Amino acid sequence: MAAPSRNVLRVLPRCQRLFFTCRAPSVFCSSLTAHKQQSVRSYAAAAAAKQKEKKEETVQEKVVKEKKKVDDKNRHKPYGLTAWAPVDDVYMVRYYPRPVYETSTAIEMLKNFQKLDFSPENQPVYTNLRLDMKLEKKKKVDPFVSIIHLPHPFKSDINKIVVFTENPDQARIAMENGAAVAGGAELVEKILADEITADFYLAEPDIVQKLLPLKNKLRKKFPKSKRGSVGMNIPKMLALFKSGHEYMVEDIYVNTQVATLDMPKEYILENIRAIVKDVASHKPAEFGPFIERAIVCSRSSEGLHIKIEELLPQEEKKEHVSIKAHCLRLIQGALLRMK
Repeated sequence: MAAPSRNVLRVLPRCQRLFFTCRAPSVFCSSLTAHKQQSVRSYAAAAAAKQKEKKEETVQEKVVKEKKKVDDKNRHKPYGLTAWAPVDDVYMVRYYPRPVYETSTAIEMLKNFQKLDFSPENQPVYTNLRLDMKLEKKKKVDPFVSIIHLPHPFKSDINKIVVFTENPDQARIAMENGAAVAGGAELVEKILADEITADFYLAEPDIVQKLLPLKNKLRKKFPKSKRGSVGMNIPKMLALFKSGHEYMVEDIYVNTQVATLDMPKEYILENIRAIVKDVASHKPAEFGPFIERAIVCSRSSEGLHIKIEELLPQEEKKEHVSIKAHCLRLIQGALLRMK
């Protein structure tokens, strides 16, 4: 028994490789004549090598953008801002001063904004003016209301006007010249009861005292000589107020409509120039420029700052330039004295 056991121990280590190796599964194919054993491969076949197609390399032309250069050597840095003008097309607005455009350029931009926004073509165009109301010492220009004839009116309807007069002939003339209602003190009760309403109220000087009960009712529409709504020439006043455009000063600002966006660019420009000219006439030229800043916008667009110098009358423009030159001379003299 010892000899066979020794032989077994000798054979087992040599046969270890055969016992513990994994064999592939086999499938026996049945046939009528013989049994054949077929081996099955347990791993995937190697993928066929694909020939890489050579692609023609397209040489793309490098587009070199010209960098915007801003020459600020002779100007000091704006207070609280990064620079006078941005170098890149995309920038933070609060770090740079607002751009100021020529009026014709600003109007073209408003028309382009309307096309991009698909907003109405006949939307109103507004202008906003900031005024310098200061005079000598502590005096100021009083807020005023004015009415002018625009070169190109944008309203198709005529203003409704009531004329106060005690003269029957003047009442008849007023009705012939387009007044909606003409009469004397008997109209006061009807206006207080809202039976009669109008856009403007005109009066002769003799009847103004009898209209004082209407002062709280009409407020800014109450007839006053400063506004040109009190006078003896009723046909002339009617011609002005029927188709005239009224604007007023609130605090130090004038905000009024000047045109509609579907009007030609030249018409809008002439209307803005007429408003600016009339506003500038309310302050004496010796106290400096009256209009400090001007903005134009439409109902659906942002406000664009425009250059006011090109809209001022010729005399006002010369005065504006002379004041700037005088200030520069004073600054240069002070610097020389400091040296």
